[in-house]
Amino acid sequence: MTAAAQQQDSQLQRRLQQDSILLSGKTVYINPFLYWRRFDSNTDRWLREPGQLGEDQIKLNRSRFYPELDWNYLDEEEQALKDAAVEMFLKSLELIGTFHPELSAGQLLEVERKMAVTKKRSFELWVEKSFRRRFREVSRERQRFARERFWRTWQEWMSHETTHKAVGPIVALMVLAGFGGWSMGVSNVSCPPFLMPSEQTGVR
Repeated sequence: MTAAAQQQDSQLQRRLQQDSILLSGKTVYINPFLYWRRFDSNTDRWLREPGQLGEDQIKLNRSRFYPELDWNYLDEEEQALKDAAVEMFLKSLELIGTFHPELSAGQLLEVERKMAVTKKRSFELWVEKSFRRRFREVSRERQRFARERFWRTWQEWMSHETTHKAVGPIVALMVLAGFGGWSMGVSNVSCPPFLMPSEQTGVR
């Protein structure tokens, strides 16, 4: 095995150690996305989209996963990020309990402790990406709505009877102005230029 392959294998083993825990001789994954093959579409959406759990439930579990934080000193953006990470912890534990119903309360506590140590930053990064993705989607939706509203307003204005009455004279004026400019240009080209007095003298 080459050095690069050994390094890659070592990184994979280290990542798997962080994403799993050995309980009673059985490997239990603590990374919820490693169960994705067993998800249906509703479960996948429930896990991936923040805001699926109640605000009261999240607040009650803040100190459970962030005992070191004083939430009163966090700004709104930081609170939203941490709350969404707490939501990820709760969802992950619920999924693990569903896929491993044989785990005891003590074993689930071991899972929770390792998850709080190894997955905290991963969950926060995931939440940040999710928030950015949602912000882009909302921005695109607002732009699309603004374009549709603009065209709808324009169409309504064009179809209004008052607009029809106003557009007719405006178009007539534009046509007359264009015709007048064209006539002046034609007359300037067809009429011979007047000779200056000096030129008339020279001709003699």
